[in-house]
Amino acid sequence: MKISLKHYLNKIFLLSNWTNFRPSQILTFAAMKAEILTIGDEILIGQTIDTNSAWIAEQLYLIGIGTNRIVSISDTKKAILEAIDDSFSRADLIVMTGGLGPTQDDITKETLTEYFQTELITNQEVLEGITEFFSSRGKEMLEGNTLQADLPKDAVILMNTRGTAMGMWFEKQGKVLISMPGVPYEMQGIMREYGLEKLKTHFNPPVIIHRTVLTQGIGESFLAEQISDWETSLRNEGLSLAYLPSPGIVKLRISGFGARGNEGVIKDRIDYYIEELERRLSPIIFGRDKETLAGVVGMLLQKHGKTLSTAESCTGGYLAHLITSVAGASNYFLGSAVVYSNTSKVEILGVESKTITANGPVSEAVVKQMAEGARRRFGSTYALATTGVAGPESPYPEVAPGTIWLAIAGPNGTRASMHQFGKSRSRNITVSALTVLNWLRNEILTAELE
Repeated sequence: MKISLKHYLNKIFLLSNWTNFRPSQILTFAAMKAEILTIGDEILIGQTIDTNSAWIAEQLYLIGIGTNRIVSISDTKKAILEAIDDSFSRADLIVMTGGLGPTQDDITKETLTEYFQTELITNQEVLEGITEFFSSRGKEMLEGNTLQADLPKDAVILMNTRGTAMGMWFEKQGKVLISMPGVPYEMQGIMREYGLEKLKTHFNPPVIIHRTVLTQGIGESFLAEQISDWETSLRNEGLSLAYLPSPGIVKLRISGFGARGNEGVIKDRIDYYIEELERRLSPIIFGRDKETLAGVVGMLLQKHGKTLSTAESCTGGYLAHLITSVAGASNYFLGSAVVYSNTSKVEILGVESKTITANGPVSEAVVKQMAEGARRRFGSTYALATTGVAGPESPYPEVAPGTIWLAIAGPNGTRASMHQFGKSRSRNITVSALTVLNWLRNEILTAELE
C-alpha cells in the first residue's frame, strides 16, 4: 500500500499527542469510566426492554466517554443507594434513567436527595413549565404533577421540554451523576439539548471519530481473512477496527482517537483507509455509516430513471417492506406480488404449471419465471424474485431447509442463484432480501460502467 507524503505527515501530526499509546491503550484512556443504571421492576421482569442504555452508551462513546458497565435495578431505595455507591467506586460518571414519574413507586428523586445530602425545593421555572405543559393540552394538572417541580436544591436541573420529569445533574468529589426520566423520547431530548454538551465541557474527553463501512454477502470470519493485511496496517497507524455482524450484513467500524483540534486529521486518515477498502471490496461494500442497502439501491434506481418490482414467496413481502421503508420509494418502486402458493404463482405471475410440476416450486426455473412475470405485470425495468424453504423444517424431502433461490430480471436478461442459509426462519428471510438487493445494486453499477 503506497502512503502519500500528505498521509505520512498527517500520521505524524496526529500521533504527536499519542506516541506512547497502543490503540487498545488509547481506547482505555478515552473511556472516562462511565456506568449506566436503569431503574424499574418492569425491566427486571422482562415487561419492558431497556433501549435507553444502548442509546446512552452510543452517545457517550461518540463524545469520547466509554461505558464500562450497564446495570438494571429495582424501584427500591436500598437498591438505588447500593448501586450508586458501587458504581461510584469504579466510575467517574453515572447516567441513570427511570423512577422520576408522579406516582408513588417513583422514588428516585427522593433517594438522590438523601444520597447527596440536600433538600427538595420548589423550582418556580419548572413549575411554570409544567403548568403550561398541561394548559396547552387542555388537561387538568394534578397534585402529583405539581410535586414534580420539587427538585433537589443542589442539583443542576436539565430541562425536559417533552415532559414533566426534569433531568438532574449532581456532583460529588469530582464525580458526576445524571438522573433522567425513563421515557426514551424524553431522555434523549434532555441528553441532546443539555447533557452531552455539559459532559464534554466538564470532562473534556479526547476526540473520538468513527466511520462505519457496510458490507453484504460475506461472513465475518471470511471478511477478516480477506482484509487481514489492511487491518494490520490500519491498527499500526493508531486506528482501531470493530466487526459488527448482523444477519446478512457485517459493519466495519473504524475509530480514531486524538486531542481536540485534530478532528480534520483524524477524518482524513480514516477516509484514506475506507477508500482503500472500497477499491478492494466494492462488490460487497454498499455504503457507509447510517445508509441502508434499500436506500442505496433506491438512490441508484432514481439516479438512472429505472423502476423496480418484486415477486416474493419465501420472504413473504419482507423485500418489499425494505424497499418501501425508504422515503420516496414511490418514485421507482411499482409494486410487489406475494405469491406464497403454487396457484398464485401461476395465476398472478404467469408461472407455467408444468414448470412447477417438473422442477418443484423451489427451483431455478420457477424463480426465473417469477421474476419475468413480475417485470411483465408491473412494467418495471428490473424485477426481483425469491422462492425457497425458510425453515426450520422443509415440506419437500429433496429440498433442505434454508435452500433459497433468488432471481433478477432486467434489460440484460434473467439470472438466478441458489443459496443455503441455514435453518433459522427469520434470519433466512432477512438474508434473502438483503442478498438479492445487493445483487441488484451491483447490476445497476455494472450497467452504469458499461
